[in-house]
Amino acid sequence: MKRNIPCMLLASAGVVLIGIGIALGQPGQVLMKAVRICMECVGIG
Repeated sequence: MKRNIPCMLLASAGVVLIGIGIALGQPGQVLMKAVRICMECVGIG
């Protein structure tokens, strides 16, 4: 049971940080950066 405590703490910290990122609108920014990089690779942008 003691081995599960650090894993549970890390998992819950990850969920909290993902929630904070979503609340701050980070998924939209990441998507825009990905689109920009893809356009540069293809040579359109």
